[in-house]
Amino acid sequence: MKKRYTITSALPYANGPLHIGHIAGAYLPADIYVRYLRGKNEDVIFICGSDEHGAAITLRAKKEGISPQEIVDKYHWMNKKAFLDFGIDFDIYHRTSDPLHHKTAQDFFLKLNENNTFTKKTSEQFYDEENKQFLADRYIQGTCPNCGNDSAYGDQCEKCGSALSPTDLINPKSTISGNEPILRETSHWYLPMQDHQDWLKIWINKGDLDGKHLHDPSEWKNQVIGQCNSWIDGGLHERAMTRDLDWGVKVPLKEGEGKVLYVWLDAPIGYISATKAWAEEHGKDWKDYWQSENTKLIHFIGKDNIVFHAIIFPILLKQHGDFILPENVPANAFLNLEGDKLSTSRNWAVWLPEYLEEFPGKQDELRYVLTALAPESRDSEFTWKDYQVRVNNELLAIYGNFINRALVLTHKYYNAIVPEAGEYTSDDLNVIDEMNSYPEKISELIERYRFREAQNEMMNLARLGNKYLADTEPWKLYKTDEERVKTIMKLALEISAKLSILSAPFLPHTAEKLQNMLALENPSWGDYSNELMLSGSKINAAELLFSRVEDELVEMQLQKLKRDKIEQKNIIEKKAMINFDEFTKLDIRIGEILSAIKVPKTNKLLELKIKVGEETRTVVSGIAEHYAPEELSGKKVSILINLEPRKIKGILSEGMILMAENAEGKLAMISPDKEDIPSGSVVK
Repeated sequence: MKKRYTITSALPYANGPLHIGHIAGAYLPADIYVRYLRGKNEDVIFICGSDEHGAAITLRAKKEGISPQEIVDKYHWMNKKAFLDFGIDFDIYHRTSDPLHHKTAQDFFLKLNENNTFTKKTSEQFYDEENKQFLADRYIQGTCPNCGNDSAYGDQCEKCGSALSPTDLINPKSTISGNEPILRETSHWYLPMQDHQDWLKIWINKGDLDGKHLHDPSEWKNQVIGQCNSWIDGGLHERAMTRDLDWGVKVPLKEGEGKVLYVWLDAPIGYISATKAWAEEHGKDWKDYWQSENTKLIHFIGKDNIVFHAIIFPILLKQHGDFILPENVPANAFLNLEGDKLSTSRNWAVWLPEYLEEFPGKQDELRYVLTALAPESRDSEFTWKDYQVRVNNELLAIYGNFINRALVLTHKYYNAIVPEAGEYTSDDLNVIDEMNSYPEKISELIERYRFREAQNEMMNLARLGNKYLADTEPWKLYKTDEERVKTIMKLALEISAKLSILSAPFLPHTAEKLQNMLALENPSWGDYSNELMLSGSKINAAELLFSRVEDELVEMQLQKLKRDKIEQKNIIEKKAMINFDEFTKLDIRIGEILSAIKVPKTNKLLELKIKVGEETRTVVSGIAEHYAPEELSGKKVSILINLEPRKIKGILSEGMILMAENAEGKLAMISPDKEDIPSGSVVK
């Protein structure tokens, strides 16, 4: 039996505010789990903090024209406050810019280096000539070779989830200057992940490592094991663990001058440094939570972070030699919004700070809705109409109605004194039996990370109470059978008290209010089996727990989303200036498409044969979702012909056709508007 729990939630980048997708993915499920464990008086620490390094931070800083430190300071405090106000109850919310973290990460790196974890090698990496700097993975965008997404980053395609290297991208561009980067030699420390494939495969699929059974794979989500197996079966490759940047944790070696730790080496160590900071403050030994076999380590993340927490970080922990490995990585899928993917860049989101400001005191309403539609095994969707229906028809009409009836009638009939129950009927005893069954049901579901079902079982207790009062109708019986009404109300109050315990992980603010109304002093999960509402005790004044969400409020939020989307569409992000000499290097000609066929095993790519003057060129282009092959023959296009040829899906592409793209991502060809412009004509 485990003696303690270390629970982590993915460190959010301190480069922008939180939205409901973040909350539903990695933070609310972890908070429910931790509150449940605390309710059972378990030894648990809940760790999170700001990820303040990496290219995402420096990109935002460049965009806003301020320093990276100013960016992380701004968003660290904004996000910390939003988490606190919403009720995500971390034991510590640390930050990776803290000196303690830098030292912890550097010491970890040195230990790994001492254990011969890395290979140092010189390779060619992309370099931005205009800005005179090597480009981190997130400073490079191009077309994903796997799905054709033309906004893939140098480390990952966020559309298909494929892990990438910058050189995998088709038509890579620097996000700083907009120019095509060149390859230049640089040296880095690499993690040879391919050397760890065998033990990873066994550990993930069987739970065994070094002769010990460490976890039960049947408790892991299918999508986690599936994604890990896909990576391993496809062959793991070495990955650079350092970067040429000036913002981050410095490589603590003389030959590492001018280099920092890769953010996915740096950031997970942030869990450890945060634990150290917490332990120092509370007089604990941090090693108990990271280096003891009696500790259960669980990482709550979104599915885009599976590889880092279930493959890369476990390799690093094992190579260090002193640390336990995660017992589970219950990754969630993605939350969509009103029929579209959540997008920070397109401002298509419900931002947590804005929700808290516009819906004061309604944290639990959002917690309830996000848990009810949690993307536990597949992507799900938040809509404001669904929010309204769930709040009005479930929280208000069932939970709130039951509690209000129970307390108001107790005040009315007994001056707020809990009555003494008489003899229970067979129906009463059936209700009591069902009431007593819920803790075990909910515990089992929470411990299997099925929070959506667990919350529904909690609501079933509210439904039981609501139905009990509706069936017995004490307001009608009071004039004819006062003794029976005492029994009914005593049982209704007992259900209310037990509901406050089961609600605490899911609806903590509501549970606290309810316990105050019932004059209960923070009952724990273990108190559920006790009689909580003693006859003769006095309850406090009743207050409404929930209020109706009106149509006007829903419409206002929908209009706000549409307005934000329109405003975002009108923003055209300009690229860096180039001089005339740079422009004249581009050799753009008019070409005529002779034929077009789909590239096998891709959704976006077409193989085009294009006549340019007297020659015919092959071009692979990501336009299959915008043009059918049969409609392209004979079309004239603008083609860049002095782009260095590149193999795409095994096909040598000898140029790039130029396209216009609107705010919705719709593509259109740039063609001459006069018929007498022959192929091969120069575009000036």
